This record gives sequence, structure tokens and C-alpha cells, in this order.
Amino acid sequence: MTNKPTLQFVEDLARRAGKILYDNYEQDLVIKYKGEIDLVTQVDHESENFIINEINQNFTEHKFLAEESGESGGISDHLWIIDPLDGTVNYAHGVPFFCVSIAYSHKGEVQLAAVFDPMRNEMFSAERGSGASLNQKILKVKQSEKLKQSLLVTGFPYDAWHTKSNNFDNYEKLGKLSQGVRRLGSAALDLCYIAAGRLDGYWELSVKAWDVAAAGLIAEEAGAKVTNIIGAKNYVDTPVSIIAANETLHAQIFDALSNS
Repeated sequence: MTNKPTLQFVEDLARRAGKILYDNYEQDLVIKYKGEIDLVTQVDHESENFIINEINQNFTEHKFLAEESGESGGISDHLWIIDPLDGTVNYAHGVPFFCVSIAYSHKGEVQLAAVFDPMRNEMFSAERGSGASLNQKILKVKQSEKLKQSLLVTGFPYDAWHTKSNNFDNYEKLGKLSQGVRRLGSAALDLCYIAAGRLDGYWELSVKAWDVAAAGLIAEEAGAKVTNIIGAKNYVDTPVSIIAANETLHAQIFDALSNS
């Protein structure tokens, strides 16, 4: 195999990791807490170990940034950004809204992305410059122009009660300016739903690179404008935040957040 993966390899990896999530769903889980409400299960670790082992067998010198094991590996030009189970709280409670998220970045720019929802058998994927797809069907963002007619989605930080950037004021403000705001519990699927036109706009003040690296590319390739909350294009850089929507709505969401 060459030193760079193919999109098919990344998709296959996400699908096989997704089977681990599917097979263990609503089974007895070993749950540990990384914070007051931030939890992890043995399935997170099993999925992540599988993904990393498969990559190591094929790309021995590549580097990793993964939710459970952190940063590791070799050459930084080739970086895999992995969330083995995005939506762990949903998963632990038996809520069927979660996914596997895998991004491959070369020289600091995400090139390949796959987000797999095993409960719906939905594979969202993208290759930079080649568009995005859902189960091989081309994705395009909705071209809504009015915030008042738009359905938005957001999330909240795990330390919401300890930080002023808890997003509650923005939730109320944009809830009143739009048709409604959802909180679904998986940043990766939130972005994929923007790409698929199921939702119109997404923002979050504090996320991690593994939450948005893959799905951000998918949304971009589907025609969304994706930035951090101060408008910078490299939304994967720390501290990670995000706004995603078509260009018209992005400007309206950005203005609403800027004036909070």
C-alpha cells in the first residue's frame, strides 16, 4: 500500500469500527468518568484500538490524534484524527444517535473523511476537492436564506456550569431568531446533517478536533462554509469552535454570536 490511504480504506475502517458499536449497543457496558458528566465505555476503547491497529498495519509511520489515547505515532505530515464513538453519552443511555468519525490529514489539511452511523447504516464521506456523499449519493447543503425559517443545532461544553462560555445565552438567542435549535449529542453527525440538508446551521463554542475534523470536511465539500466562531478557516486548531451553514446563514449566525 502507498504512503497515503484511499477514501475506500477510510470508509471501510469506519464501517468495521461501527460494527463494534452496533454489536455492543444496549449490552452491559463498563462506564468510567473522565469528568463530572464526561464518560467513556469499554466500547470507545475497543473501537479506537481496532482503528489504530488497522492503520498501523498499513501505514507504519503515521501519527494519531485520538479521543481516548491522545496524540501518538510518527510522521506529523500524516495525521489521523479519530473519534471512535462520537455520542458516548447517547450510547451509554441507549439513545441511538452516535457514530464513528475518522479523518486523514496531510501536511495540516484534512484530505479524507468518513463518518459512519451504524444504527442507520449511513456512511457520510468526502475527499477534498471531490465532493461529499451519503451512501454514494452526492450531498448538498440547503440554500436557506432566512434564519427565521432555519432549523439549527448546537451543543454544550462538559464544564458548562464552570465556564462563562456555556452557550446557554446563545441557545436562547438563536432559538428566538430561528425555527428552533436542536441538541442531538453528536457533533460529527450534526455536521453531517448540515451536509445532507437535514439541518440548516450548526455552532458550538467548545469542541475537540476529533469531533469535527472529518465531518467538517464533509460539510465543506457539500457546500457549507465552515469556520471557527471568530471566522477563521482552520476550525480544527486549538481552541476548537465551529460555525457551519451555507454562506448566507453562516453570516447571520456569526453576527448573532458576535453580538452576544
